[in-house]
Amino acid sequence: MTVAGLAPAMLVGCAVHDSPRSAAYVPVPQQVVPVPAPPPAPTPPPPEAPAGLLSVITDLERRFDGVVGIAVNSVDDGWKIAANGDRRLPQQSVSKLWVAMTVLDYRDQGRLSLDDPYTVTKADLTVFHQPIATLIGDDGYPTTIRELLRRAMTSSDNTCNDILLRYVGGPEAVRDFIARKGLGAIRFGPGERLLQAGTAGLEWRQEYAEGRAFYRARAALPSAVRLAAFDGYIADPPDGATASAIAGALAKLKRGELLSPDSTDWLISTMESSRTGRNRLRGAVPAGWSFGHKTGTGQDFSGRTAGYNDVGILTAPDGKTYTVAVLIGDTARTIRQRQELMQAVVASVVANHR
Repeated sequence: MTVAGLAPAMLVGCAVHDSPRSAAYVPVPQQVVPVPAPPPAPTPPPPEAPAGLLSVITDLERRFDGVVGIAVNSVDDGWKIAANGDRRLPQQSVSKLWVAMTVLDYRDQGRLSLDDPYTVTKADLTVFHQPIATLIGDDGYPTTIRELLRRAMTSSDNTCNDILLRYVGGPEAVRDFIARKGLGAIRFGPGERLLQAGTAGLEWRQEYAEGRAFYRARAALPSAVRLAAFDGYIADPPDGATASAIAGALAKLKRGELLSPDSTDWLISTMESSRTGRNRLRGAVPAGWSFGHKTGTGQDFSGRTAGYNDVGILTAPDGKTYTVAVLIGDTARTIRQRQELMQAVVASVVANHR
């Protein structure tokens, strides 16, 4: 047999031998065994507040003749106490806190400097407490954003506050800050001029900013008009906030969750140098403790006051910190009785400190 005759058989043999390698490869599916997910970690129980403090705070709110909200938060231990703490009550000048925080937030973003210059003129004047008005001459009063902020926080100057409010873009800028930072049930009103005019039953005119013009215009209104405006404001305050939300916001501020460390320190130290409300919460702060706060006081009508407030950050000698908010939304109690309520809240926090 010739070699040529063997060739076809050898080729066929080779072809049969190689055919499995040339066929398409089909992988065998692997069996997947599901791995059970680990159970979720148990939610830790909420921190327990001192029972004695809860009892006192609840009793103080229940026995007070008027509408009041009280809240106390422990910044370090995390517990919270409130009595009528979820009802929105008039803030009045407590709302200057949110303007100040918005200004400092803009500073942290590089959108302004506290050294920015500003000249205050008579066109900037608002109503009620505005001590800066005495400094405005024919050419105005040259100052800085830092000084305006300091005056708004330590002297509760309405004109300084409204200048700052306009400087950051108006009420919407402050409302945006409150929303972005998750501060909860805190409203921000339209600014001092419109808020106070509306509470009185007036429409704002800039002429009301001079001297006693606002008081004269308010006194000329019929009592029924004033009462309707006054009651309407209390029932649904455009600057309303809950005591719990304010105490929570101050706790966030103290923990450094709202502003840069430098802005946080600046604001708290400025609050500690406040000259308003010495006989409110501050009246019961013992020696060795530090306290930074912001007061708020509304208009009076027929023996009632729409908003008599104080909120702040209370720090013990050992460094433990509490935030306190007392909002009196409507009462005919005397000033002294209101102050005694506030001081009793601070005294109970101090007595239960551990």
